[in-house]
Amino acid sequence: MTGPASPAGAPAPSWHARLAELGIRLPPVAAPVASYVPAIRTGSLVFTSGQLPFVDGGLRRTGKVGGSVDVEAAAADAKLCALNALAAIDDLVGLDSVARVVRVVGYVASAEGFTGQPRVVNGASELLGRIFGDAGTHARSAVGVAELPLGAPVEVELTVELR
Repeated sequence: MTGPASPAGAPAPSWHARLAELGIRLPPVAAPVASYVPAIRTGSLVFTSGQLPFVDGGLRRTGKVGGSVDVEAAAADAKLCALNALAAIDDLVGLDSVARVVRVVGYVASAEGFTGQPRVVNGASELLGRIFGDAGTHARSAVGVAELPLGAPVEVELTVELR
């Protein structure tokens, strides 16, 4: 993967600068749809709640992948979910305090017989690789589910380690 690196003794990369290089703007933090917080810190880790593909307070689309939603659209939704998760992290601790992405969990509302969940969650993983370079390499689960909140096709949660 390419992207900013931080060799021993070098200043830590600015993830905000990297976003600007890529022409990416973080969205506003999505308001929770139930009783939880968007992200929480414990020690050197930040865990996000599952993030849906919200744009301006509403879902970009609803439906099941492999049914009314195709893989490419769902992968774009996973990317948006990851951006929403990064916005929650930025709001809590500041994105430049992130050392690395540790784990990504993607839930995919799947039509019967659909088995392409990993391709959908690649939308989030590939974005994180573009932003964080080697620090974006992560463990991951891509899970097919029957339904997601509000009829969303994808939900993504992140775990990051802080500097």
